Amino acid sequence: MINEGALRITASSDESLPAAWVRRFAGLIPAHGEVLDLACGSGRHARFLAGLGYAVEAVDRNPQALAALHGVSRVSPRQADLEVDPWPFAGRSFAGIVVTNYLYRARLDELLACLANPGVLIYETFMVGNERFGKPSNPDFLLRPQEMLGWLQGRDWRVVAFEEGEVDVPRPAVVQRLCAARGALVGRL
Repeated sequence: MINEGALRITASSDESLPAAWVRRFAGLIPAHGEVLDLACGSGRHARFLAGLGYAVEAVDRNPQALAALHGVSRVSPRQADLEVDPWPFAGRSFAGIVVTNYLYRARLDELLACLANPGVLIYETFMVGNERFGKPSNPDFLLRPQEMLGWLQGRDWRVVAFEEGEVDVPRPAVVQRLCAARGALVGRL
């Protein structure tokens, strides 16, 4: 486990590129597995993962953002409001789940139940302290210190890497990042 605690984190400054955290751990997702890109926005991670050979289900509530994914090989866009609509992935299983810049705690257990064994969760979003940099600033959408680690309590998963702290790029923010594996790691770093 890599636990770099609270630190200043830097990464690529181009917001159209996949997040460095996602690029770093995507290779751990089991080959030939389907990946869920939750709250995908315009699909920067869906495109990246499809380029690695994964079939990707990319879900977002914004139909204009999803329109950019229609016709992208290996990507299946799906419009759903994850905070209002019924959970669209009941009974589904994904070899990888990628979530960035999104937090809706009410669906967290349903989301984590969708991770296959073996499978890899790659998650990065904002935490308390981000309010001094702007949005999100609502505590409902900000993680508490080491909150992601608590998600794994009572689960037969292991932490591959965890970070929390201030970042400078793509813009100043306070974030928390987790890569966790369920079952054997079959990919490579």
